[in-house]
Amino acid sequence: MIKQFSSILTGILIVLVLFGLTAFTVYESERAIISRLGKLRHNQAGKIKVLGPGLHWKLPLIDEAHIFDARLKMAEVPSERIVTKEKEALLVDLFVQWRIEDFALFYNTTYGASDDLDGSDRAEQLLRQNVKGILHAEFGQRTLQNVVSEERKDLMEKIKIRANESINGYGMEIVDVRVNRIEFPAEVNDKVFARMNSERKRIAVGYRASGESKAAILRSNADRKARVEIAEAQKEAERLRGEGDAKAAEVYANSFNQAPEFYKFYRSLEAYKNVFQNKQDVMVLKPDSDFFKYFRNSGMKE
Repeated sequence: MIKQFSSILTGILIVLVLFGLTAFTVYESERAIISRLGKLRHNQAGKIKVLGPGLHWKLPLIDEAHIFDARLKMAEVPSERIVTKEKEALLVDLFVQWRIEDFALFYNTTYGASDDLDGSDRAEQLLRQNVKGILHAEFGQRTLQNVVSEERKDLMEKIKIRANESINGYGMEIVDVRVNRIEFPAEVNDKVFARMNSERKRIAVGYRASGESKAAILRSNADRKARVEIAEAQKEAERLRGEGDAKAAEVYANSFNQAPEFYKFYRSLEAYKNVFQNKQDVMVLKPDSDFFKYFRNSGMKE
């Protein structure tokens, strides 16, 4: 009984081992290719067979399953020193989003090399090399202003198209290319900042000179306008004063014609008021002078 139970248990273990060696699972985000003795298996149409999600079988020790990630992957391109059209050195960091488009071609071009890198690492190495070369070529045709302005979106699109053309033979597709950072190298920063500072000062001096020129023009116009208005006001004042004097003279003349003696008396009072305003004033006149005519006894007839 014990020997029979041991045989059954051994048989079950053998079946489980064979099942583990022959069955494998491909998940929703994966695709697989089977190679038999180093050669890829083909379907009835003669094309390399790509297995989709599900449970699949292979011959143990003869077949080998190669499973690939079908999702989008991101490869970072480290800082690269790039020279623009203006001979300005820049440090550019960017990343590339890519995926496998042709699994059979991808396997043949990346997994068959004799180096120590696996397929994914070799693919990312190829991506970096191609993108770096295209990045140098495109940045070298543009100025710094073009690179950091709104034209950068078109630049990234052009890099993506050219990079796809260069890696088309590897079964990969670049979905997007984006720049993380663009900056000057450390040794260039001080010179750039000094030049920017000088440029800003030059612009400020220009604005200040332009403002002072406009201020001088406005001040000159205001002074001229003020002088004109003052002259016109003085002219109007002289006219009004002349008219007042003429009117006063006319009133005086009419008064004199109507009552000459009263007019003389009024004029004398005006003269007394003007002369005796200050108590310190001293006048030396004869008592019988005409100036004191109305100070003498007004009741006596002359």
